[in-house]
Amino acid sequence: MREIKMSIERTQVLVWSRKIRLFHWINVITVLLLVISGFLIYKNRLFGFSTDGKVLLIIIHVVVGYVFTINLLFRIVIGFIGKTYERWNQTLPFNKGFKMELKEFCQHKPIVYKGHNPAGKLMVLALLTLMTVQMITGLLIAGTDIYYPPFGNYFAENIAIDKSNLEIIKPFSKENVDNEAFEAMIAFRVPFIYTHYYIFYGLLFLISLHIAGAIIAERKERSGLISSMFSGYKYLPKDK
Repeated sequence: MREIKMSIERTQVLVWSRKIRLFHWINVITVLLLVISGFLIYKNRLFGFSTDGKVLLIIIHVVVGYVFTINLLFRIVIGFIGKTYERWNQTLPFNKGFKMELKEFCQHKPIVYKGHNPAGKLMVLALLTLMTVQMITGLLIAGTDIYYPPFGNYFAENIAIDKSNLEIIKPFSKENVDNEAFEAMIAFRVPFIYTHYYIFYGLLFLISLHIAGAIIAERKERSGLISSMFSGYKYLPKDK
């Protein structure tokens, strides 16, 4: 990441591309919807949902999860083929000189960063890691809960008594279901359920830190960091 010394005179510089901003806000919306629907699923008895109501909540959660997945995969891909601050070498803490950047950052030197500051890079890595784990576990759970793609057909085949009649296997129904195979599937998914559950809280914690960090960085750098996620522009010293 390029470092920029503080200056009174500033100029408007495009940093975040339209693709990055699109990813960011789709991610914000889908994560919010996943948090709400996930909470309602987890507390379905408290709210008195019927079995059909719970299935509908799960379907909504999974469909939003598909949007979240496509959006995350899109971001991963453009991290390799994109330009400037779309690329991982500008976004993740693996670039040459990152240790020095982090050292100077921890010394509270008055530096404005064109892209992410070192703490931001570490946060992006942490968030992407947890979101990727959440994506994988969520897709697997969707396959065992309501037999949705990409793993649903595999699990339906494994628990079916008549494998030529998979369409009658429905969520929370034992029709055409081998009880022993079903219990084995439930046992298999337990660690994925727990992982999904605890990653959920890990993401909430990191998102809170991310928001707080953005506010602190904005107050410190005065570069339009928060508004840049809407406009794409930061306000940087004119000599850069």
